[in-house]
Parts: sequence; structure tokens; C-alpha cells
Amino acid sequence: MGMSDMGRADAHPLLSSSKLCIFVVKISQDTMARHLTLLLLLALVGSCRGPEAPLVGISSSRSSSGGTLLASAYSEAVSRAGGVPVVIPAVKTREEADAILGRLDGIIFSGGEDIEPAWYGEEVLNGTVSIDPVRDHSDSLLARAALSCGKPVLGICRGEQLLNVIMGGSLYQDIPSQVEGSVRHGGGAEHLIRIEDGSLLGRLFGMDTLTVNSYHHQAVKEPAPGVKVTARSEDGIVEAYEAPGLWAVQFHPEKSLKAGDGKWLRLFEAFVEACR
Repeated sequence: MGMSDMGRADAHPLLSSSKLCIFVVKISQDTMARHLTLLLLLALVGSCRGPEAPLVGISSSRSSSGGTLLASAYSEAVSRAGGVPVVIPAVKTREEADAILGRLDGIIFSGGEDIEPAWYGEEVLNGTVSIDPVRDHSDSLLARAALSCGKPVLGICRGEQLLNVIMGGSLYQDIPSQVEGSVRHGGGAEHLIRIEDGSLLGRLFGMDTLTVNSYHHQAVKEPAPGVKVTARSEDGIVEAYEAPGLWAVQFHPEKSLKAGDGKWLRLFEAFVEACR
């Protein structure tokens, strides 16, 4: 799509007839052009929403060719909860991150690759650790911008780990290698978590235990200062935590929701409501 085409976007039927608009934009490598393009993209998406629908950004992974990737379950969960999902491509500068967060009403940090261990003072433990430096850089900029501006934040799996590290915590790089007697984590396994009284999960579900899925081999080791751990698996692994304006879970509620477990819509509805 050329800039001349984008200039005529107000006449496009998607802008008047569809609740959810999708735009494919070729982002220039020039920093200023990328900055302007991202702002224009957010302005166009914003024109598609109703007055009560919050814009919820979602961080993304990258393909081998550098393209933007995100499982559809994230955007579907946000849409079902009453928000407008905005998939965020990799950013290069804090200025870009601040500009994006200035347009959004909240942000979800999605799952994906492992976090660079050097960020929490460690070397790579073993061959199970898989890192994308470009995504790490982008997500760190977005996370710092989000935490600085006070917009609601939800971290899922990698997103939970990312936010803990950004705020000063550390991670287990590989649970099977570092946590003796751990339950099975990863590969879509399911296990129980125990929920703290008065926590978000406790209020939403009215239960002190839940069965959750597991697609991770890393986890929070030392919680960041100011973080309140609100759920753990039976081996002690942190499965959820909270801080002012921030919720984080180690499991994937969007996958469970897409698979038909409707109770997890409550979590996304609560987050979208916080974004209003």
C-alpha cells in the first residue's frame, strides 16, 4: 500500500462497515518514516472503533524473514472482550514506543522466545535457550514505555517473564534443569495452580485452584521489587503476579479460550474494562 493509497483510507468501506480493520503496511527502514507510518496506522485503526472500544496493543514475534507474527487467539480474545486489537510490529527506538503507547489504551505482551539472560546478570545456561535479539530490543522499549505512562499492562508467558526482568527480577532459564522435582511444564501440559486470596484470579473465578495449560520452559525465579505473586504451581513455580496497573500470567488463557474454555474470557474482559 503506497502513501497515496493510505491517504484515501477514509473512503474505504472497511472504515465505515467493519468493527475490526486490518491494515498491511510496508514499513520503511528510515526511522522518521517508520515513526510516521506507525502513527498513521494507529490513527487509521482508531477511526474504526466505536467510542467505547479501547485500543489494545499486542506485541508480536517475527518470522525468519523478519515479518510480523502473532497467533490469532490473542486478537480474537481482545475482540470478544470488547476491545480493538492492534498488532504491534517491532520498534527500534523509544520514541516509536512512546508514540505507540500514547495512542493505545493498554498493551498485552504476548508469548514467544526466551529472554536474553544477560539482562538479569547470567550467561546462557544451555542449548534450550532460544533468543531473538530484535524482539528483545523492541519488547524492552515497549515495556519501559508502558510502565512509564501507566497504561494497563497484561503479560502472558514470555510477557510475564519479560516484565519481571524489566522491573528488576530474574528467571529460571530451564525449569527441568534448575528446579528439582518440578511438575511437567511446556508442550501443552496441564497442571494445577494455587491462587492467593484477594488476587485478580481469585476474584474473577472464585476458586483457590485452577487447571492451566503450560507452554514454557522458563519462569520467574526472583520476583521483581513491588511485585505480588498471586499463583504458583505445586512445585512452587510462579504462575501469576500483580503490580499496580499490571497483571501477568505464565500460562496461555487465550489458547484455552480459543479451545472452548469460555471462563477465560473473564480475564480479557477485566483487562479491556481496565483499559477504558
